[in-house]
Amino acid sequence: MTIYYSVGSPQHSLTTDDLRNALSTTFAAMSPAKKVLLLPPDQTRLFSRAGELTVLCHELLGDRVADIMPALGTHSAMTPAQLDHMFPGVPHDLFRVHRWRDDVVELGEVPADFVSDVTGGIYNKAWPAQVNRLLRDGEHDLIFSLGQVVPHEVIGMANYNKNVFVGTGGVTGINESHYLSAMVGIDDTLGIAETPLRKILNYAQDHFCQDLPILYALTVIEQLKDGTKHTRGLFIGDDHDTFFAAAELSRQVNITHLPHAPKHVVAYLDPSEFKSTWLGNKAIYRTRKAIATGGKLTVIGPAVEEFGEDKRIDGLIRKYGYRPKAEVMKLVEENEDLAGDPSAAAHLVHGSPENRFEVVYAAGHLTDEEISSVGFTPGNLEELMKRYDVTTLQDGYHTDIDGTEFYFVQNPALGLWEAPLN
Repeated sequence: MTIYYSVGSPQHSLTTDDLRNALSTTFAAMSPAKKVLLLPPDQTRLFSRAGELTVLCHELLGDRVADIMPALGTHSAMTPAQLDHMFPGVPHDLFRVHRWRDDVVELGEVPADFVSDVTGGIYNKAWPAQVNRLLRDGEHDLIFSLGQVVPHEVIGMANYNKNVFVGTGGVTGINESHYLSAMVGIDDTLGIAETPLRKILNYAQDHFCQDLPILYALTVIEQLKDGTKHTRGLFIGDDHDTFFAAAELSRQVNITHLPHAPKHVVAYLDPSEFKSTWLGNKAIYRTRKAIATGGKLTVIGPAVEEFGEDKRIDGLIRKYGYRPKAEVMKLVEENEDLAGDPSAAAHLVHGSPENRFEVVYAAGHLTDEEISSVGFTPGNLEELMKRYDVTTLQDGYHTDIDGTEFYFVQNPALGLWEAPLN
């Protein structure tokens, strides 16, 4: 097992030339690849620099890049405009769409006793390691997974083999992974590198991927209070140590420890990144450990137009709404449709403030009735955009027009906020 490139610290700020040199160094140290599959994330990870890494790989490898498959998971396929924005200059005919309900194969099953052991008996079913069939059958001599390590509500720290087993995974694998993580509990998952689900994915990689030539490139990005983003690290390798090195740096630069829990947090959802509550609820996930009990989260989402990226999941969110874990577990027991889509059930749990704080949601393209129906308080987007100038506000504590305090978060996808709760 090999780490080809490992550079990072809270002081680094890697440039495009640094990324290019890292890739060149890596490719020079490997056996020459003749047929390459690139696995970047989609536009929901726009600020990961994985798009730039993909462009650089195409520049350096040329026609050896045979296929590029954005790791969509359950997300919608990227539009031509999104491809041009994230992967400028890369021909569209290289891109393949991952269809999570159809184009998957099972590489093996993580045994039920292992799953039970790592989840402390909370989950007792075997977990299927599923991937898009192109990974197994595409005859590539390099599968290069590109992405960002950052605190994550389902896996603890995003990316690495999640990009493979969830990003190109199938219905059962995605559903069960999300649900078992929700049962373990989001507060025992966020920002932790070695979670029960990570141990399950690592088992799958160790036991079922020996014949897949997978290499990982992992960025760590920090957004400063002034909105500037710095690439603090890049780690390229094919083993768990590569991930844990990136996760440790992410822990240092992506988790903000607040001196006291704000009673009001305002989070902005960049229109280029967030168009659904499935994605936009990162505003809830990433700030929930900071908001004071009895407090309020205001979510400003100008481009939010739907609940789920998948039509079936969108329907389930509309039907059941965001509810505390105990309520969702009961609904799963009583309703076949929700029981048949555990990732949707997990999302309902993750999106619930568990009756601990209020969520005011200002969505640009959802009605007040739609917002209310899923358990949130509707917010007036126009009024809130005037009240909170997202073009000038920086991350941190501010004084509201009524004299009260609020804490502003520019992009909840880029970090995790924690505070002593009361």
